[in-house]
Amino acid sequence: MLKMLSTQLTGLFLKIKEKEAMELEDGARLLAQAPVGEGKIYIKGFSEMEGVVHEALEGAEPLINAEALVQTDALSHTDRAIVFSRFSDSPEAVSLGRELTEKGVPFVSVSAIKGEPGEDLSDMADVHINTQVIRSILPSEDGSRVVFPSLIAALYIYHALKFSVDEILYENE
Repeated sequence: MLKMLSTQLTGLFLKIKEKEAMELEDGARLLAQAPVGEGKIYIKGFSEMEGVVHEALEGAEPLINAEALVQTDALSHTDRAIVFSRFSDSPEAVSLGRELTEKGVPFVSVSAIKGEPGEDLSDMADVHINTQVIRSILPSEDGSRVVFPSLIAALYIYHALKFSVDEILYENE
């Protein structure tokens, strides 16, 4: 089981790297604009994605100029935001996306796109990065599927973004 899990996660990371490379680069450039332009990077995670917020703010290598996004009242056009949710049609994430758009705050969203009709964060965000996780990845003995690695994919994407943001900021010093 461990070998299958490792294989599936490696495949997921490669899929993200291949399919989302341009979005990762664009997202990093968008986020790097905040510290360069006297703004902050606000980060919000819904449900299990709150884990990314903890990593970004309290991890061993925190994201520069980052704060948890609690409310949008104090945000300005110099700020940037990044929103993590399991799915791009999550009502809470879509509502936040609407608020950010109305306030003119550019933002990156990170979630899986199910492709169903309706309002979708991927259509609102300046940059959307697809986690590619729409179902569990391992077959179980009873025929169902288990292990839904949305947070693992989001953390992978977060670290790729952070590394790129740090590189951009280093080059601009």
